[in-house]
Amino acid sequence: MASLDSVSIAIFLGAILVMAGILSSLLALRFGAPLLLVFLGIGMLAGDAGPGQLSFNDVRTTYLVGSVALALILFDGGLRTKFQSIRTVLAPSMVLATIGVLLTALVTAPVARYVLDLNWTESLLVGAVVASTDAAAVFLLVHTQGLRLRPRVGATLEAESGTNDPFAIFLTLMLVEFISIGESSPGHVVFELVREGLLGAVIGVIGGRLVVLALNRVALPQGLHAPFVTTAALVIFGVAQIAHASGFLAVYLAGIIVGNRPTRAHNSVITFLDAATWLAQIVMFVLLGLLSSPQRLLDSVGPAVIVSLVLMLAARPVAVFLCLVPFRFNWREKIFIAWTGLRGAVAIFLASIPMLVGLPKAYLYFDVAFVVVIISLLLQGWTLAPAARWLHVALPRVDRGPRRVELDLPGQLEQQLVGYPVRPKSLYFRRGLLPSWSKPTLVIREERILSPAEADPVAAGDYIYLLAPPEKAEALDRFFVDMAPSSAPDPHLLGDFMVSGEHTLGELAQIYGVSAGEEQATLTLADYFDIHLDHAPKVGAELVLDPIVLVARSISGGRVNVVGLRLPEEEEKAVPLTRRQKARRKLADIWSSVAGV
Repeated sequence: MASLDSVSIAIFLGAILVMAGILSSLLALRFGAPLLLVFLGIGMLAGDAGPGQLSFNDVRTTYLVGSVALALILFDGGLRTKFQSIRTVLAPSMVLATIGVLLTALVTAPVARYVLDLNWTESLLVGAVVASTDAAAVFLLVHTQGLRLRPRVGATLEAESGTNDPFAIFLTLMLVEFISIGESSPGHVVFELVREGLLGAVIGVIGGRLVVLALNRVALPQGLHAPFVTTAALVIFGVAQIAHASGFLAVYLAGIIVGNRPTRAHNSVITFLDAATWLAQIVMFVLLGLLSSPQRLLDSVGPAVIVSLVLMLAARPVAVFLCLVPFRFNWREKIFIAWTGLRGAVAIFLASIPMLVGLPKAYLYFDVAFVVVIISLLLQGWTLAPAARWLHVALPRVDRGPRRVELDLPGQLEQQLVGYPVRPKSLYFRRGLLPSWSKPTLVIREERILSPAEADPVAAGDYIYLLAPPEKAEALDRFFVDMAPSSAPDPHLLGDFMVSGEHTLGELAQIYGVSAGEEQATLTLADYFDIHLDHAPKVGAELVLDPIVLVARSISGGRVNVVGLRLPEEEEKAVPLTRRQKARRKLADIWSSVAGV
């Protein structure tokens, strides 16, 4: 009975710790504190050196939980990554995720050797452990601080932080193996790297396609789609690890495949994984906090602080600036990418590997990584938003999107029901605009269900449900948020190559001879972009309006307010592609054909 009681007490205390982590997030969000640091602190307070007095030194359990948590976090990150948003930054992201990690480790190693009194291999291991950025830390802090980054900067950070973990893990395992066995050849290292990378990519792509196939072909009971996808992600991770491939790369690529293909219950899968990854992060950080020892940390805190400052102020910036030399990033963007290299659970997780295999000085690696993570979250985490605004890589904040309700329709994948409250200042209420690919189906007014014809005209406060393709549902948001006040059109701009978005197609037709029917003649150019684009308008978005091309030149309040006119004479001038551009386009085409995105 005593053993049963101990199990019950362990369950009770574990649930209390996780609940404390969840509730503390409310306080952290209010004061802008890095949430991951709060979870670490709860684990430390609950440990044997804190008031909780819980004794925990199970490295194997921590490694197991950490592996599962990181696999889910990476799969969720891949699931939310739209390939169209990262394909243009794929090359710089991959360079940062591989060469950047190696350079960071190489620059950090000499400092670690000097301040920690280690040999060169052990110093490189310290550098490898802290070299990779943490996807969960980066994007959790970006979202909680309400930042909207420039698309290229945000996409680069997203792709890099999602793909640099496999290389850092590979580098760490190779160094641990070398320290344990005492010998390794360059050929062996290259062979292992190529095998893990290629085999992990193949398993990830095949696994992702199989998950999509199973989701769409197997008639699972309602509510089981999300658990099925979650466990399938862990199966892909396990298969890759058993095959001595990179499980973390495989699960990230599988997430990208699943997220970019039409599947059943897509929204419920996203919601379930969002909760699962939150829980995984909390549990992982609390366990890592329990595993730490404040007394032991004090013995190495001085050298660890030096390593941390060198990592943030020298190693990461050097790696970023060197890796981005071939790419067109300005100095402000490079500085921000360098400063946003936050360290999180991955560093502490990697530092637990030497402890798991029983390496000498294993606890030193763990303590250094622990201090590096704390300082990174404190300094970089709290200054992330000011740095983005000071370096002008943050876009103006926009109002939160409307409360969108998405309902999957059984038996087909092409359409789903999307519901919105009708706000009095919304684009839909004021102008009645909707894209051509959406269809109103019902309106709820004062607890009554009406057809669109019965509800016409729609009143503020109604709830409207529309049929729309699942991949375009988010693009409907801009029709149901409050419109920004628009400025009066400037008539003299109409004769230049740029015109105000408030001019109508009819006015454009009179001067440039474009074809505009009677129904479209009264539409403003901004309305035309809203209706015909499948996504929220961005600078550079184009629409063909024979015989000219409309180009979005400026965005304000989520709408196009300045439109560029590309005349036919300009279209005839084709700019030849460079070899690098041709190679990049060819690689993108190969990836699209293999991944099916």
